[in-house]
Amino acid sequence: MKFVCGLQYKGSLYKGWQKQKKVPTIQYYLEKAISIIANHKIETVCAGRTDCGVHSFGQVIHFETFVVRSLKSWLKGINSLLPKDITLLWIKKISIDFNARFSALKRFYRYIIFNHTLRSSFFFEYYYYVYKNLNVCLMKKVSFFLVGEHDFINFQGSQKNSINCTKRRIFKVKIFKINNFIIIDIIANSFLYHMVRNIVGALLLVGLSKKSEIWFKDLIFSKLPQKFYTTVPACGLYLMAVMYPKHFNIPFFISFKRFKNFFF
Repeated sequence: MKFVCGLQYKGSLYKGWQKQKKVPTIQYYLEKAISIIANHKIETVCAGRTDCGVHSFGQVIHFETFVVRSLKSWLKGINSLLPKDITLLWIKKISIDFNARFSALKRFYRYIIFNHTLRSSFFFEYYYYVYKNLNVCLMKKVSFFLVGEHDFINFQGSQKNSINCTKRRIFKVKIFKINNFIIIDIIANSFLYHMVRNIVGALLLVGLSKKSEIWFKDLIFSKLPQKFYTTVPACGLYLMAVMYPKHFNIPFFISFKRFKNFFF
């Protein structure tokens, strides 16, 4: 039997999703909890392998088992064994052809910036602080260049040798401001390593009037390496939701709608 689950976590204390030796990761604690409830070793596959410090409201994972339990027993049992900053939101049986990673059509990430002359002593693990005033209108203007299918090689992180194709399709970019918070939402078919954090880093240079509209456009349409921006910290990044073909009936909207008002 194959099961699919929705997962929420605060990534601050973990070295990312993927299992590693001698360091705490989301996958390690999740597989440990599921294996105890299943009474045999369980391996999981996720929709997006989030980096160290990245949070999630809508991670999706699948696992296989021969053990028969009610969905309620799985959910309550697994959550009872997980750390408090990792929570299984829902679980359901799924067809054998489903794959949490390869069946995904779209992934939705959100980056949150606190833009004020004074820092806040609260919630600093949940956003990136920028004290200089950002021109949100300029950031919105150049963000339209990102939409569509492009070669995002200039927004790829350092693990370049592991990626053969750097083309990705961005469906939507939305930038808006509420009080002193600037929120950047990006929906794409998939993302390169550090792609969202690098896009935000480039947008910040435009918002600070350190780089021009033409410079940002060249990052997208020029294949010449020209990274002159900083990769922003992971603390402000959230995997909000993952979208799948309708026939799988994945309840991503449960986790997304339930928490969409958190940080707006």
